[in-house]
Amino acid sequence: MAFVVSQGQLSSVSIAPTVAMPSYVHLADGVYREFAHLYRVQPQIRTVVSFLARNIAQLGLHAFRRVSDTDRERLVDHPLPQILAAPGARLTRYRLIERLVSDIAIYDTAFWVKVRQDGAGVIGVIPIPPARMTVEGDNWLQPETFKVHGSKGDLVLTPDQVVHFHGYDPLDLRKGSSPIDSLRSLLAEEFEANRAREQMWRNGGRLSGVLKRPADAPAWAPEARARFREGWRSYTQGGGTPILEDGMEYEQLAIDPAKAQYIEARKLTREEVAAAYHIPLPMVGILDHATFSNIREQHQQLYQDTLGPWLTMVQEEIGLQLIPDLPDSDGVYVEFNLQEKLRGSFEEQAQQLQTAVGAPWLLRNEARARMNLPALDGGDELITPLNVLVGGQASPTDSAPAQAALPKARGRLMLVKAAGADRPELGDFEQERDAFADALSKWTQRQADRLLAQAGAKADGPPDLLDWWDGGSEDRLAELQSLLAEHGFRIAQLGAWGVLDDFNPEASGWDPQVMLPWLLAAAETHAGQHEQAGRDAVQAVQEGPPEGWHDSLRNAAEVWVTTSVMRAATASTEARGFGSHDAADASGLTKKIWRTGGKNPRPSHRAQDGEKVSLDDVFSNGLRWPGDGMGEAKETARCNCRLEYAQE
Repeated sequence: MAFVVSQGQLSSVSIAPTVAMPSYVHLADGVYREFAHLYRVQPQIRTVVSFLARNIAQLGLHAFRRVSDTDRERLVDHPLPQILAAPGARLTRYRLIERLVSDIAIYDTAFWVKVRQDGAGVIGVIPIPPARMTVEGDNWLQPETFKVHGSKGDLVLTPDQVVHFHGYDPLDLRKGSSPIDSLRSLLAEEFEANRAREQMWRNGGRLSGVLKRPADAPAWAPEARARFREGWRSYTQGGGTPILEDGMEYEQLAIDPAKAQYIEARKLTREEVAAAYHIPLPMVGILDHATFSNIREQHQQLYQDTLGPWLTMVQEEIGLQLIPDLPDSDGVYVEFNLQEKLRGSFEEQAQQLQTAVGAPWLLRNEARARMNLPALDGGDELITPLNVLVGGQASPTDSAPAQAALPKARGRLMLVKAAGADRPELGDFEQERDAFADALSKWTQRQADRLLAQAGAKADGPPDLLDWWDGGSEDRLAELQSLLAEHGFRIAQLGAWGVLDDFNPEASGWDPQVMLPWLLAAAETHAGQHEQAGRDAVQAVQEGPPEGWHDSLRNAAEVWVTTSVMRAATASTEARGFGSHDAADASGLTKKIWRTGGKNPRPSHRAQDGEKVSLDDVFSNGLRWPGDGMGEAKETARCNCRLEYAQE
């Protein structure tokens, strides 16, 4: 007889008493512990098992129907997702999966009993503790019957009434073999160590030993012996100070806690338990050899190599033993939403998807919903910039506008002409960066001097400086873009030639001119930012109080000039990173390595020193290379880091 629903009410068995056939671990003479007891009291077992159960249970378990080899549909109204969402007995999907994984991790077997309605199909599943269920029959290939042990008797079930999950046992195909079995000796050692430690603390933290009294000591009167015995008893029970008489000595017999290496032993136990369940050590708090970069890689490994087999096993058992009992089950299957864990940050996803589809992919109302803002009329239309449809570009962030579309400037024409040279005369990075900063600082100082001259010395407030500023904006931008592109191209070549010298001395397959579109676009971006910073300073003075506006304008101009040096340093690092990356790609290199530089690097950059990723991937801070313009200023400003490359 199975679990049934009669008149809409669930009828179940009573709570079972002691298990009929429990699984024990022999820890010491006369000391046996059941697997469930070890989970409750052994911290290393509980840490690892709960880690597995919680990380798998938090993944969504979705139902799909296979339409074709390239198409599928998500099922919502089908009985399968309804059962998984509310399996019965007031269980949630999370609790159902958590219990399932915990049972398998502890016993290497788990049971769901199918709940059926009178005259209908399966409407739910109830998990049964493995210690309350036995597999009956002489057939070692598959179960013949299952027996649930209850306080008022046993309930016998047929195989079609049970979803049976189990691992591998060398002798019996009907059951699994718990990893706890392989940890018996380690757990026994941990048990003895804990028992010895408890005994020591019950003795007031004093170690066992013997008292030695010299053979030539004077005769011990009964009164003196009784007095000493009482004093020593008082000491061992937590009070008083013993007095050793007549040259007596105390010799320790117990193991020294330092020599016993209690901490190391407990750590070893956790390592071995984690290894038995194939879990990366940093995931369970063992951080001896963990770095920011390899923890990120181990997080990927966790969901691919550690949890992947678990997820596949659960999916296939549900497909084999539960789905056929449901109506309209052709082509239906379940799948854990693993991609939710493996995908990167939103910034990484947005960049990858935009590059893949060649256009923006998020609706305005979808973006507003992420910020908890109400929808707007017309916000459900996808905005597609013209520069994505015209020119065959992969993404508006991946390439630059054509040179003819940019304002003409003598410096840019010279730059394009110089690109055909074999190899220009270049200084080292510090020299080129300082020359860049000096040129941009002098240019900014000239614009600031012109601004101050235009401002004059009016006493009642500044003149209309914004109109004057906006009137010359186009010429300033053209001149500034030319300056930025010229120095950026020199530094990009410096980074590129450094890689080519190491990996591609003949520079086969690479032409410096291929970097021009990107560098021109970067120069346009940096010029616009620098121009806007100057305009913001002017506007702040224009809208500020009329008193002391001369000093405010002068201070704002000085800040603008000062920030130009920082902007040049950031742009220099970006150009070097881009140039080296472009040459590495042309040379067939596959890996890039972050090298932290500077006297006082950011903590995040110091932590990722030596981080290695694929050439087309981003680092853990979201950057493609140091100074990457796609990153935030807090990660790029005044960065002095660099890249190294490798074939593997």
